[in-house]
Amino acid sequence: MNETVLLWGGFAAFVGLLLAFDLGVLSKGPKVISGREALMRCAAYFTLAMIFAAGVFHFQGSQKGLEFLTGYLIEYSLSIDNIFVIVLIFTHFAVPPQYQHRVLFWGILGALVMRGVLILAGSALIVQFHWIIYVFGAFLIFSGIKMLRSVDAEPDMDNNRVVRFVRSRFRMTEGYEGERFIVTRDGVRMITPLFLVLILIEFTDLVFAVDSIPAVFAVTTDPFIVWTSNVFAILGLRALYFALASIIHRFHYLKYGLSLVLVVVGTKMLLVDIYKVPTALALGITTTLIGGSILISLLKTRAEAAPGEAAAEARRWWMPGSPAKPAAEEAVVASDGKGG
Repeated sequence: MNETVLLWGGFAAFVGLLLAFDLGVLSKGPKVISGREALMRCAAYFTLAMIFAAGVFHFQGSQKGLEFLTGYLIEYSLSIDNIFVIVLIFTHFAVPPQYQHRVLFWGILGALVMRGVLILAGSALIVQFHWIIYVFGAFLIFSGIKMLRSVDAEPDMDNNRVVRFVRSRFRMTEGYEGERFIVTRDGVRMITPLFLVLILIEFTDLVFAVDSIPAVFAVTTDPFIVWTSNVFAILGLRALYFALASIIHRFHYLKYGLSLVLVVVGTKMLLVDIYKVPTALALGITTTLIGGSILISLLKTRAEAAPGEAAAEARRWWMPGSPAKPAAEEAVVASDGKGG
C-alpha cells in the first residue's frame, strides 16, 4: 500500500479515536468543565502534539520537525483568536455552561472537515500557480492590520449578517431546549438558539481558517505538515477555551501579538522568492511575539479587573459578519455595565 495513504489514513484513524473517546467518555451528557479538568486536557493534547513532533523529527528529519513545530505554534496561537470570539458569542447569547462543551465539540468537528478541504485546495493552488503565494501574503498582512484596528472595537452582534440570515430563514424557539439543536413543536421543526450559536462558531472558524491556513503555508507547503499542525491545534481548542474563558480579559495585549504574527508571516510570504526566512527564525519570531504579548498582558493586569470591566473587555474584538458599534453606543453600554 502507498506510504502516503498509510500516513494520512493512520493519522485520520487516530483523530477519529480521540474524538470518539471525547464524545463517548469525557463529554457524556451535560456537564460543566472545571478549570482544573480543562488544564489537564490542555496538557494531554499538548503532550500528544509534542510526541507527534518527536516522531516527525525522527522519521522525516529536523527540517520537517521544525516546520511542524512552527506551524503548530502559529495555529495554536491564532486559535486563541477563536477563543476571544467564542467568549463573545457565549456571553451575548447567555449559553448555559453545561451546554457549551457540546457546541464546541460539534464546532471543532466541523472545523476539522472545513480546514481539511481548505488545505487540500490551498496546496493544489500553490502547486499549480506559484504566484498565489503573494496573494496569500498580502491577504495576511491586510488581515493583521484589520485585526489591529479592531482590538478595542465592540461588535454589534444583533446586526451580525449570519444571525440576521438564520433568523429570517428558520423558525427558532424562544429559549434553550437542553442540549438539543433542533426540536419539533406542533408538527413544525424549529431550531434552538444553541443551533444558531453553533452556526456562528462554524462561520467564525471558517473565516479564521482563511487567515491561519495560509500562515502555515508560509512555513511549509507540505499538506501533511499543514494538516497535522492544524488538527493538533484545533483538538486542543475546546480545552483551551474552558481553561482561559474566565481570565481571557487579562490577555488584552495578546490581541496585538496575534495581529503582528499575521503581518510578519504575510511579509515572509511576499519575500519568498527574494529571501527565504529560515524556519527556526520564523519559530523564534512567533514565540517572541506571542510570549511577549502574554507576559505584557499578565503584568499589566496584575490588579484584576472589576467584574463589569472584565465583561466589557470580553465583548471587545473582531467578530466576522458584525459591524462595530458606534462609539457613543459603546459608551452607553460600558456605563450600564458599571452601574449594574
